[in-house]
Amino acid sequence: MSHLFVEFYLDEDVSVLVARILRSRGFTAVTTTQEAGQVENSDSEQLAYVIRQNKTLLTHNRVDFEQLSQDYFRTNRNHKGIISHTPHAVRNCPATSNRLGSNDGGRNG
Repeated sequence: MSHLFVEFYLDEDVSVLVARILRSRGFTAVTTTQEAGQVENSDSEQLAYVIRQNKTLLTHNRVDFEQLSQDYFRTNRNHKGIISHTPHAVRNCPATSNRLGSNDGGRNG
């Protein structure tokens, strides 16, 4: 598979399943806990690591990383991007529930 233009670093609050899914689609995805040895580092340390590794951060921690990103741009520092995703229960997503074999479209969890 060819190398895609974005390489992801998943914050420790993002499931390792997401990394597996991204990799199956041809993306590079490194997890905080399993592969990078960055467990329990502060958010600013995580962002500094991501920048050194030239990766895009994927996190559920929007509030803290939004502030860090604004601080970076205010001081003319750059990064490859921060993608913040608010997780929701898989059972509430009809498309995913249907793929997982649910007959009710996810309505009954």
